Amino acid sequence: MSRSRSILGIVAGVLMIASSAAHSLLGWPRLRAKLAESHAPDELVQGLALGWHWGGAAMVAFACIVLWTFLRRLQGDGVSLVPSGIVSAVYLAFGAAALAVTGDPFFLVFIVPGLMLAIASFPRRASES
Repeated sequence: MSRSRSILGIVAGVLMIASSAAHSLLGWPRLRAKLAESHAPDELVQGLALGWHWGGAAMVAFACIVLWTFLRRLQGDGVSLVPSGIVSAVYLAFGAAALAVTGDPFFLVFIVPGLMLAIASFPRRASES
């Protein structure tokens, strides 16, 4: 695997960490404020908060898997790219579906790292895997 593709995977992982932090630290307070304005029941807000923060935690976990994988690859270890490929597919599928449903370009925050990760994760030749 080329060094540049390992570095691209690491950059994608760093972007994923940054977006997970923004998701939980910036996104939830804004959503909670909107829910308060709409007088949403406390049980609904609590349920949404749990799901929202679980999403942020999952994003951190995905990013850690990606970073570990590509840091190990950069060190020359023959670590499988399958987990990073799965993360890439999930990020791309979610981002594309959310963009299609909402039309909101915000969801490029999933598509861009997903594409970067796809380029880094899927070998061009069988000898690169």
